Amino acid sequence: MSLSPLQVFPEDYSLLTDLYQLTMSACYVGEGLDQRRASFELFTRRLPSNFGYIVAMGLTQAMEYLESLAFSDRHIAQLQAMSIFEHAPEAFWETLRNAQFAGDVWAVPEGTVMFANEPLLRVEAPLWQAQIVETYLLNVINYQTLIATRAARLRDMAGPDAKLLEFGTRRAFSPQGALWAARAALAGGLNSTSNVLAALQLGEQPTGTMAHALVMAIAALEGSEDDAFEAFHRYFPGAPLLIDTYDTVAAARRLAAKRQQGEYALAGVRLDSGDLVALSKQVRELLPDVAIFASGDIDEYEIHRLNQAGATIDGYGLGTRLVTGTPVNGVYKLVEIDGIPVMKESSSKATYPGRKQVFRHYEGDRAVQDWLALATESQNHGAQPLLQPMMQNGQLITQLDSLADIAQRTAQSVASLPPESRQVQDPQPYPVNITSALEQETQATRERRASKMTQT
Repeated sequence: MSLSPLQVFPEDYSLLTDLYQLTMSACYVGEGLDQRRASFELFTRRLPSNFGYIVAMGLTQAMEYLESLAFSDRHIAQLQAMSIFEHAPEAFWETLRNAQFAGDVWAVPEGTVMFANEPLLRVEAPLWQAQIVETYLLNVINYQTLIATRAARLRDMAGPDAKLLEFGTRRAFSPQGALWAARAALAGGLNSTSNVLAALQLGEQPTGTMAHALVMAIAALEGSEDDAFEAFHRYFPGAPLLIDTYDTVAAARRLAAKRQQGEYALAGVRLDSGDLVALSKQVRELLPDVAIFASGDIDEYEIHRLNQAGATIDGYGLGTRLVTGTPVNGVYKLVEIDGIPVMKESSSKATYPGRKQVFRHYEGDRAVQDWLALATESQNHGAQPLLQPMMQNGQLITQLDSLADIAQRTAQSVASLPPESRQVQDPQPYPVNITSALEQETQATRERRASKMTQT
């Protein structure tokens, strides 16, 4: 039996959504609400545990998605074949057939540090369009924001000179996720990725070393670990070698002897197991001018521990704990409909009403506080608005940044934060204030809703 590959292609992005986005859109069309102007904002209610900030990422892929949003005849036929849509209004199918995103988008540039309740992105569009894009936007922005944030924290702990390599493809949540993870990791501060496809698509050079399998295979068939090293260097002269397959220190001692005899150059060695503090010190004594890389479920907490313990490590291969872990739980909520501010009031999930802007106040190059404000407000004390217009009437109006520019913004944005907010353990909250105008609108919106409930 032949099965169709379960893959995602750009022409199918419109169906990469939750069912309720389509059923709600059908309802909007049937009730004549689909073209009402709506504003949705994407933000996180709270930061992941021990995170003092998040780094906004994924905007480029979000814009690409909105630009290509369309429903083909095949898509519509597939949906019509479902009994779920048996009573959907006929106008719904025509709406899908003519779909083209026609809204405005405001967003913070990729690489900007953000905090809880601050919008990373706002969509202003006909209600059904603003609704139907929710799932994809959350998918791409939540995941890349998580990876970029972890990468920024890793860079902060490792320091500016350490070589940080993204090795997470085999642990990423999907092949598509692996590509996004590689991009976000580089944008967040890592030097390179081992993912060949991601590197080529991003215009980068992939980086990697070798696996234990090569050492074991050649050692078994040709005689020794050294034979494996020599074989690898015949085709990749000077490449870093993985030296912990058998006895790390013994391998380093033999390599040191060969180097003293001038037999070959060596760009680096990688340690993938054992006591990395003790082993790195022993290898450094034997190979003082050779870069030492470490890998094996390393994260920012482990790098901090290794640094505190005096490990002599020049770079890290970062995989599982970079591309997985506690998610950035971003949400996408309606904040205004037809010019009427709205808010959610349920316990622990309340939102602020109305279209909003975030203003960041700097003293020199240091960020000192943020203001969450209504989009109609202006700040007169030198604070900078963070959300910028990206798309108007469905057309991109701002040139998207290069990966290098995003990485530079990430570094500068993180460096601008107070040191206590950058800690990887018990970071101190960065001050985010609510303007009086937003407080007043929140109260007025709550009162309007209560009044309507009383009237009914």
